[in-house]
Amino acid sequence: MSSTIKHRRVRVLLPLSIGDVYDYRAPEAFGVEIGHFVTVPLGKREVVGVVWEEASDSDLAEERMKDIVNILPCPKLPGESREFVDWVATYTMQRKGRVLRMAMSVPDALYPKSPRIGYRHTGKTLDKMTAARNRLLEVVMAGPAQTAAELAEIAGVSTSVVKGLTEKGVLEIVDLPAEKPIAKPDWRHMTFELSDDQLQAASSFSPAVACPVFEVSLLEGVTGSGKTEVYFEAISACLEQGRQALVLLPEIALTAQWLSRFEARFGVRPVEWHSDLSQSERRRSWRSVIERRADVVVGARSALFLPFRDLGLIVVDEEHEASYKQDEGVPYNARDMAVVRGKIGNFPVILASATPSLESLINAQGGKYKHLKLPSRFGGAALPDVEIVDLKVHRPGAQRWISEPLRLAMEETLEAGQQVMLFLNRRGYAPLTLCDACGHRLQCPHCSAWLVEHRHSRRLQCHHCGFSAKSPKACPECDAEDSFKACGPGIERLTEETEILFPGRKIAMMASDTVTSPRAAAVFVAAMERGDIEILIGTQIVAKGYHFPNLTLVGIIAADLGLAGGDLRASERTYQLLSQVTGRAGRESMRGKVILQSHLPEHPVIEAIVRQEGDTFFAMEAAGRESAGMPPFGRLAALILSSANAESVAGFATLLARRAPMASNFSILGPAPAPLSMIRGRHRHRFLVKCAKEASIQSIIGKWLQGCKVPGDIRLQIDIDPYNFM
Repeated sequence: MSSTIKHRRVRVLLPLSIGDVYDYRAPEAFGVEIGHFVTVPLGKREVVGVVWEEASDSDLAEERMKDIVNILPCPKLPGESREFVDWVATYTMQRKGRVLRMAMSVPDALYPKSPRIGYRHTGKTLDKMTAARNRLLEVVMAGPAQTAAELAEIAGVSTSVVKGLTEKGVLEIVDLPAEKPIAKPDWRHMTFELSDDQLQAASSFSPAVACPVFEVSLLEGVTGSGKTEVYFEAISACLEQGRQALVLLPEIALTAQWLSRFEARFGVRPVEWHSDLSQSERRRSWRSVIERRADVVVGARSALFLPFRDLGLIVVDEEHEASYKQDEGVPYNARDMAVVRGKIGNFPVILASATPSLESLINAQGGKYKHLKLPSRFGGAALPDVEIVDLKVHRPGAQRWISEPLRLAMEETLEAGQQVMLFLNRRGYAPLTLCDACGHRLQCPHCSAWLVEHRHSRRLQCHHCGFSAKSPKACPECDAEDSFKACGPGIERLTEETEILFPGRKIAMMASDTVTSPRAAAVFVAAMERGDIEILIGTQIVAKGYHFPNLTLVGIIAADLGLAGGDLRASERTYQLLSQVTGRAGRESMRGKVILQSHLPEHPVIEAIVRQEGDTFFAMEAAGRESAGMPPFGRLAALILSSANAESVAGFATLLARRAPMASNFSILGPAPAPLSMIRGRHRHRFLVKCAKEASIQSIIGKWLQGCKVPGDIRLQIDIDPYNFM
C-alpha cells in the first residue's frame, strides 16, 4: 500500500472460536465506521467480521498490518448489539468471536439479494387460448406483477404456461423488489376485552414502555388467566411508540396457537425466528430486523442475538422453562440475558409464567422485579379439581400403566363427548430394553446411556447423541434370539395400552419426535379443536401454552417421574411441569378434572399440586436452597472436561484439582466422572464451583485457570449458572 494513502487503525472482531479482535488498517477513502461488516484477510483466506473499536494504541509493526478489503453492503451492527456481545462473552467466560457468531448466524444476509423477476400483462391477447392460459391471464390481470412460481400456484398451472405467454408477447418481464414487504402489525387493529385484573396488570407496563425505562416485571398468572393478552397490551404500547418488540417462546411448537392470537390482535403475523425456518426465511428475518422492517419478532432463545436497531420491549413467555438454557456452544440462559439486553437498551422486560422460576420469585419478593399477579382464570373459568391415585393401592397390573380410577374417569369423560389428555414425559416405546435370558441392556456405543426403543420407527435411539440402530435379532452378549423385552412405559407403549382399553376411539400421540415444527403443531391443534382427537397422549410438549376448550380430563401417568436423580432443581421442575399439565383441563365453562397417579403421594411436590398450594411449596423450596447456599442464594459454575481418551481427561482433571485454590467464600467440588460419563464418544469429568452470591465466580475460575494450558485432545467447557447436571 502506498504511503501517500491515508489510513487509520481499527480492531475487527471475527466470528471464530479462537482469538479475539485483530488489528487492521482502514483506508480513509473507505469511510470505515465502528459496527461495519467488513471483509479482511486472515492468513491465506478472507473472512467477514465487524469493526469493533479504534486501535490507535496498536503496537503492531506497520509491515505486519493488513488492510480491510471492503465494506459489506449491510447496515452496521448496532451499538447495543456490540455491547451485548461483549457482556455475554465476559459473563459466560467465552471468546467474543463465539458470541458474535450467534449474532452473524446467517452469512448470506450480509449481502443484498438480487431483484426477483416478475411478470405482468402487456395488453396483447392471442386468438387461440387454452384453459390454462385463460386462468393464468385472469390472475395476472387481477393483481400486481408477481413471480412465475407465484402466478402458477395461484392459477393452478405450471410455470411453462408463464414462459409460453411471455414468448408470445402476452406477458413481459419486470424487476420486483428483492424481498417481499414485511407486514406491519397494527396496534389499533383490535382490542381484547380484558378483566379488571388484566387491565390493572396491563396498565402497569405502559409507563415503562412509553418513557422508555429499564424495568423487569414478573407477570404471574394461573393457567388460563390470559397472560398473553396482557403482554399484548405492552407490545401494543411499544408499537405505538414506533419501536421493535421481541417475544421469546421456549418451544417452537408453541407458536401455532400463539401466532393465531397475535394475528387476531394485530392483523398480521410477526416475523419468526427459530430452527424450523428455511435458510431463505432466516435470511429474510435477519435482514428485516437489521433494516428496521421487522416490528415484532417471535422466536426461540437465539432471537436475543438478532441485530435490533430500535428494540423497546422483550417478553419472555414461560420464563421458568429450562429450554431457555443453552448447554452447547456458548452456555447462557436466555431469560437472564433478556434482562441484561433490556438494561443495555434501557427498556422494559416482561417475564411471564404460571409457575415462575425460584430465581424470578426471589427477585420479585426482594423488590428487584415488579410483581404482577393474575389469580383467576379468564371469563370465570374455575381451576380443575385434582385427585390423587396411590399406585401402591390401585395397581394397574402387569405391563399396564392406566389405573382403574383413571380408566373409569376417561370412560365417563368420553361418553360425555369431551376430550382426554394423558401425560407421560417419556418419548418412545420403552426407556430400557434388556435381554430376558442374560439381563444384557442395550446401551448407546457413544454414550453412557441406554437405548430407547421407538416401535413406530422400529429403531433403537439414543436421546443424547442421536445414534440410531435396528433392534438386534439376537442378544450380542448371550446370542439368545428374540429375547429382548421392553421395560417401563414410553408414550408409544401408553398409546398401545389406550388403544386396547378404548377401541374405536380417536387417539393421537404428541411428542417432540412427532411434532417437529410449528406447522406440524398447527395440524394437531386444528385436529383437537375440530374434535378429531378424543384422547391426546403426549410428553411435556403438550404441557404448556395450548388452549383446548373441550379438554376436561387430564391423566398424569407417573407424577413422580422427575423427582429422582439428585438434580438441584428436580422438585421445582416437577412442580412446574405438573402445574402446567393440570392447567390444560377445563379452561372454559366446563369444569376440569385431573387424576394424578403416583407411588409417592406424600411427597411435598405431589401434595402441593393436589392442594394447589404453590406459595407453600416455593417457600419450602427457597428455605432449603438458602440453607444450602444454593442458587438463587449462592452461585454455581461447572467446568466440564471431555476427551476421546479416558486416561487423558482423567489425568488432566487430577492435575487441575491440584491447582485448585482454596478460600472461605467458595469451594471447588470434584473432579468426578459426570453422571453421563460419556457423550458422543467423549469421556467426561466435571468440577463444580460453589460460592457466595456476592462473590465473582468468574474471577475465581479465571485465577484458577490462569497459566494453565489445556492439552489439545481435551475440551474444557465452562458453564456459569448450570441447569444441566448430567
